Amino acid sequence: MDNQNQVFAANPTNFQTDVIDRSKELPVVVLFWAQQAEPSVEARTTLEALVARHPGKVALALVDVAEDQSLAQHLRVQALPSLRVIRDGQLVDQVEGPQPATVLSEMIDALTMSSADVLKAQLQQLLDSGDFESALNLLQQAINEEPKNMSFRVELADVLLRQQKLEDAREVLAGIPEDTDERERPQTRLELLDEAQTLGALDAAASAVEKAPEDLEACYQLAVLEAADGRFESALEHALSILQRDRQFRDDLGRLTMLRIFNVLGRGSELATRFRRRMFNFMH
Repeated sequence: MDNQNQVFAANPTNFQTDVIDRSKELPVVVLFWAQQAEPSVEARTTLEALVARHPGKVALALVDVAEDQSLAQHLRVQALPSLRVIRDGQLVDQVEGPQPATVLSEMIDALTMSSADVLKAQLQQLLDSGDFESALNLLQQAINEEPKNMSFRVELADVLLRQQKLEDAREVLAGIPEDTDERERPQTRLELLDEAQTLGALDAAASAVEKAPEDLEACYQLAVLEAADGRFESALEHALSILQRDRQFRDDLGRLTMLRIFNVLGRGSELATRFRRRMFNFMH
């Protein structure tokens, strides 16, 4: 879809074909505006820029109420600008009046999210609340609907590992091609959990470091045990301390341990970003 077709003028004549019918292929945002209403002109400019970032994923229909008010009356428009979101032939959302650019951006982002992105957002809410059972059910349903979508299987493996179901996760990982995006996240988590099982108790490791903080091997073992237990910030602190004390220790093990933890934290992690900066500043 080129930009000319992605943003178009809508009127009573073409509304059925260009808005309703097209919405069965991709969401259509309908903007009611008028040149005389400055906030609606600003909304048009903002929305045109936003949809241009998502070619083929969303369309913008412009209804100039100064030319024809019948559509505005039919859809009960109360103010300018006014937005109606049409998806699968149905009205799914509406917004009346001026909105900050951030709100419009969030709306367009939500409409253009892939099925994997939508699932990740729902999944994160469940994981944040500790509802692992619902998270597993959500993932299993997604896999049943899209059995070839490997991103769902990556998330399934990761949730299983967070529940300490290592063998189940191992089986899921075995069926995911190694070049699958983000497969490294659950794979690294599994490796840390496997290693942690050989290192004894977390409390004992913490006591050992407290008694001998200069013992880099003890610091490393504590970092692995903490990472396996989900205590990532403390694990990164201990791995960083190894890096700062001795770059040569076990072939730069401090830095490599930090990289493993970054893999588990995944993309967009504020914690990973913060420690990457600290690691970079020390090394350079």
